[in-house]
Amino acid sequence: MKAVNIYMEANPNPNSMKFVVNFMLLQEGVSFDYPNMESAKDSPLAQELFKIPSVERVFYMSNFITVTKSESVEWPEIQNGIKNVIKPYLENDKPLILQELDKDPLFDENDSEVVKQIKGILDEYIRPAVEQDGGAIGFASFNDGVVKVNLQGSCSGCPASAVTLKSGIENLLKRMLPNDVKEVVAEGV
Repeated sequence: MKAVNIYMEANPNPNSMKFVVNFMLLQEGVSFDYPNMESAKDSPLAQELFKIPSVERVFYMSNFITVTKSESVEWPEIQNGIKNVIKPYLENDKPLILQELDKDPLFDENDSEVVKQIKGILDEYIRPAVEQDGGAIGFASFNDGVVKVNLQGSCSGCPASAVTLKSGIENLLKRMLPNDVKEVVAEGV
């Protein structure tokens, strides 16, 4: 049996909680976001977590699982139940994902120079801060000065994500690439 330690970490989204474990769950840059039970068909652990009535979203990345709950319950009511699902599952070394992990490389040799720079800034400056808050950011597209990103995990539905997007990400990209970036928008939030 694997030794598993879990601690909880709050983040800016009051309805999300990071359940951090003492080892890596996924390789660097890989994440899985399950907005509902149907989307979690390849993840037995996420399916188990969705059986808890107030669980609304499950997100995996690095060494943490971010769980988003409904507003109708408070964390003290469900946090131990969530830990009691995660801990034995990981202790028994069951697979997190039932599919092969096809990691798309962050950098595609076919990317334009500006897209390579945008991805580099997102990876170096933005991703660590977003991960700290229990979420993930991914590059979606760049067209006519508009950078589209995907926000996942605790960022999805977070009241602070719009401020983070405009005040943080957009300002940084505009400052670092003033001739190229005009706006940053989020897809699927």
